[in-house]
Amino acid sequence: MAKDEKSAEPAPAKGGKKKLIMIAAIALVVLVGGGVGGYLMLKPKKAEAEPAPTPGVVSVLDAITINLADGHYLKLKMTLQATTEAAEAPDGSEALDIAIDEYSGRKMDQLMSNAERERTKKELIAKVVKAYTKDGKKEIMDIYFTTFVIQ
Repeated sequence: MAKDEKSAEPAPAKGGKKKLIMIAAIALVVLVGGGVGGYLMLKPKKAEAEPAPTPGVVSVLDAITINLADGHYLKLKMTLQATTEAAEAPDGSEALDIAIDEYSGRKMDQLMSNAERERTKKELIAKVVKAYTKDGKKEIMDIYFTTFVIQ
């Protein structure tokens, strides 16, 4: 019976480890692919950006002189870029008032730096755009300095 017992044992399958590795690899690919696909389908969509306003009329404002610190002054002339939502060319008096508030009393060396001048200009644009927004409609979209002289 010793011979029968040996023959009753199943013969080891050839390539058993290879099949197991292939099945594991396929399962891994399916899981990773499904995870990536699910993420791409369910990820939150980016918020739609507010459409850029369409440029309208350009209003050239008179030059103003602003007192800086330590007896210096700034001669500033700017232009307002209106949007097409503006019913008419904007009156620049409010923008000039905001510019005076923004630059009055600043030190000359602060405005001599390009980085600082750009930073203050961005602040000025934000304040002017806010001041000229009526009923959710932006009437001004940008400001251009045509003269910026410090003495």
